[in-house]
Amino acid sequence: MEVEGLLPGLKRRLPQLEAEVSVLEQEDDGDLYGTVSLQHLIAKLNSTTHSHQRLNTDTAEQVRSLTGDQTQFYSRSCLKYFTLAMVMPHRIKNFGASYAYGSWGRDPKPAAGKESWFWIVPLTKSNVYSNFVRLYSSLSSLVVGVSVPGSVAIQPSNPTTNTIQGPNVVMYGDALYYNCYNKDAVCRFNITAKTVTTMGLPKGTGFNSKFNFCHLDACYGYTDMDLVIPDSPPTLGRTWTTSAHKRAVTNTFMACGVLYATRYLNKEAEEIFYSFDTVSGRERYDIGMEIKKMSTNIQSLNYSPIDHMLYAYNNLQYIYFNFTFHIL
Repeated sequence: MEVEGLLPGLKRRLPQLEAEVSVLEQEDDGDLYGTVSLQHLIAKLNSTTHSHQRLNTDTAEQVRSLTGDQTQFYSRSCLKYFTLAMVMPHRIKNFGASYAYGSWGRDPKPAAGKESWFWIVPLTKSNVYSNFVRLYSSLSSLVVGVSVPGSVAIQPSNPTTNTIQGPNVVMYGDALYYNCYNKDAVCRFNITAKTVTTMGLPKGTGFNSKFNFCHLDACYGYTDMDLVIPDSPPTLGRTWTTSAHKRAVTNTFMACGVLYATRYLNKEAEEIFYSFDTVSGRERYDIGMEIKKMSTNIQSLNYSPIDHMLYAYNNLQYIYFNFTFHIL
């Protein structure tokens, strides 16, 4: 009852209070309001600055942690208690009906400013020969077909001395390595200087389709030499002897100092069935890892140690596989 009695007085007092507040707001208070407002603003800015400092500290710590995890992953990815696994292929581009054979990938040791570049070598003459390499500044540029800086010619005509023969091409240290035209030798084409040097191979080395990759239905012409880039700089002059029969193999690639070989299963899949450890000399025929294909034949495989991708030229199509490493 007492509360109900007070309500009429409260209702009369509220309009009076609102009027008094309005008068105070209109009165000149000199610099008092500005001072109070500035103090509130400074306090708020200080609070925001401290929050941002804490956020920056936390973010920097997270980046350091992620960098450490990434470094640890890459350093551990080649240890023997890790095994390879792959996901489904990703198709990047269909090159059209003109160039069914070729190779593509990344430079594991790129020149400064070229860290994100990709290269492609389509075999433009008889599905065997080429005289240029096409460069792309990024994967997105490759996808949309914008070749920047463009194509770099080895020679003006094709084929001719020191041009490319066969689909097995690699790039390392801003230089392209490939089987020289009509020679038992490897050519090194310097992308920047546009010069070619040759490296002779041991006597008896096959070339001109003498020792090709094959499967039961067909052989891949001019695949006598399959060049691979290990994680360490490339060298010539050392020979390993394996028990794997060349004509039972369709492709090879190297990861972490281990040579892997593939064989044809069917039109939809190939299998990584063999490995050779170049350090221990151990051979294995029990890898049993399938590679799903977009088309029947894979003309070339290039493994990139910088992003753990396996790049394949698969009948006009550029595809890649993401390699992962699992603890055994």
